[in-house]
Amino acid sequence: MFRQKKYLKKDPQYVFDFIDQHPFASFVLQGEDLLATHIPVLIEGTPEKFRLYGHIAEANEQYKFLKDGLDALLIFHGAHGYVSSSWYKDINISTWDYSAVHVNVKLKLQSQQELEESLQKLIGRFEKEQKCPIFYKDLPREMIDDHLPLITGFWCEPVKVQAIVKLHQGFDKDDVNSVSEHLEARQDPLSSTLSKNIKKEHGTGY
Repeated sequence: MFRQKKYLKKDPQYVFDFIDQHPFASFVLQGEDLLATHIPVLIEGTPEKFRLYGHIAEANEQYKFLKDGLDALLIFHGAHGYVSSSWYKDINISTWDYSAVHVNVKLKLQSQQELEESLQKLIGRFEKEQKCPIFYKDLPREMIDDHLPLITGFWCEPVKVQAIVKLHQGFDKDDVNSVSEHLEARQDPLSSTLSKNIKKEHGTGY
């Protein structure tokens, strides 16, 4: 990943929290050509030592290439958006603010028991926020047995972790405030979150 020094994030806690808060990842591996799938990937462990896990359908083109020790790349995306040069007090170059974490990993295929435990955690993570949650244990066993053979789970052991946070570091306060205000004026969730991230990065709000 291309990263200028001022945009680097090396804090393990930041990386761990970022992945936890942005679990919908791009899963990239080398097959007959480069293949990518967008899947939920969860993290467990500690900021200093963690592993990730996910699964794909066996109908997915990536499936036939899955094996223990395979190299893969997981890309986790944060809020992002276009920043117009017209937002600065002096003319400047338009840009794009964003944050992302790349994790190069080695894959290890899960057993069926590990897959089921992973699915319980995955469903539990997102279902608990629902008004009338239906957890893994609530699903009919026949339905589970019909679907399990159609998916394959895997562990992802980190090999290299890179994080970038490009949020107008190095710009003066007036320009940073102007960028935040213009993003908020768009009144869409992505721009609003990006504005909050900029304020947090510059210590001007949360």
